[in-house]
Amino acid sequence: MAHFEKARNLEEWLDQRLAIKTLRRVLAEEYWIPKNINFLWAMGMVLAITFGILLVSGIFLLMYYQPNIETAFDSVNYTIMKEVEFGWLWRHMHAVAASVVFLIIYIHMFTGIYYGSYKKGREMIWISGMLLFVTFSAEAFSGYMLPWGQMSYWAGMVITNLFSLGSLELNGLVEWIRGDYVPGQAFLTRFFMLHVLLLPLAIMALIGLHFGTLRIPHVNNQDGEEIDFDEEAKKYLAGNTKESKVIRFANDFLSKDMFVVSIFLIFYFYLVFWHFNFAMDPINFDPADGLKTPPHIYPEWYFLWSYEILRPFPKDPGLVAFGFAQVIFFLLPFLDKSPNVAPASRRGSFKIWFWVLLLDMIVLTVMGKLPPQGIYSTIGLIAAVVFIGLWVVLPIITKKEKAV
Repeated sequence: MAHFEKARNLEEWLDQRLAIKTLRRVLAEEYWIPKNINFLWAMGMVLAITFGILLVSGIFLLMYYQPNIETAFDSVNYTIMKEVEFGWLWRHMHAVAASVVFLIIYIHMFTGIYYGSYKKGREMIWISGMLLFVTFSAEAFSGYMLPWGQMSYWAGMVITNLFSLGSLELNGLVEWIRGDYVPGQAFLTRFFMLHVLLLPLAIMALIGLHFGTLRIPHVNNQDGEEIDFDEEAKKYLAGNTKESKVIRFANDFLSKDMFVVSIFLIFYFYLVFWHFNFAMDPINFDPADGLKTPPHIYPEWYFLWSYEILRPFPKDPGLVAFGFAQVIFFLLPFLDKSPNVAPASRRGSFKIWFWVLLLDMIVLTVMGKLPPQGIYSTIGLIAAVVFIGLWVVLPIITKKEKAV
């Protein structure tokens, strides 16, 4: 049996049983962050705070939401919005956070691509981050079903039809997912369970994994400099903080994180109170009607780029292109053949590749919201082909890249 001395205070009592001092030292006080990074490295903390807002606001909404196809629409649009005190605020907070979180994810993702934060031992950081992106996407989609409005219903119909896998016509799989021939009570109940229980648990586990993957290789820096963290940490602990290239996570870097978070929260609550409508599709304020198809079905803005990769092609090639878009980002650490860990601005052809990819995804997003006709259809097809082509040429241009 372990030997315990009498604790002098509550902290010592807890430390003897939970090793809280060791945890604080390992996870915060002696977790080292490079000095030469900018505000874009705070996006991870902004995402964590936004997820916290989603959890808290979701709990309040859950108190009054009814997962029934007869009452779900009214429970959201009348009970929560009009009858519950400050119910409108919690819904606005949840809807805006669900949309803004993807803006922050894309900024975080493209920051990692620009600075090469997926290279040289940091592959698991990138892969765990992409797993989080996919899980957040599933969480957003399942939540979009819950108001049981017209766009919710038809978006659910279209997305689940993808599981028939085109000419394979696996309609039995689609019916199994829905629990019926068309979205109905079983469909709503299943997506309700996914949204409020299973996917949030998965997200919390993946956040833990993502932070864990940062512990050994540490975060990258904006110069791509290889830092001997152990050596620089010794300088810092010896009091030579000016010459040391690292700072503590807590409370040095954390204070900078919180400053960026505070700026984000000003922007976030500005949207919550004055521009919340961007996060709520007007068509979704009509109750779901399986007999009335909307003239133009489209997903939320953060899915539009991948939706537009699916749409311009015939059924089977479109599904292949769509599947390609879903998995290709996972392979980035292995497709980039360059040994250079440096900002894109110093990597020649890769700089052009990066900016073309970013611009192309913006074009895909814009085209995904427009009707697939005329010039819009042509631009969407070109943008989809360019997206696929960019990933095909990536190994070629990076293999030829000169050392910097």
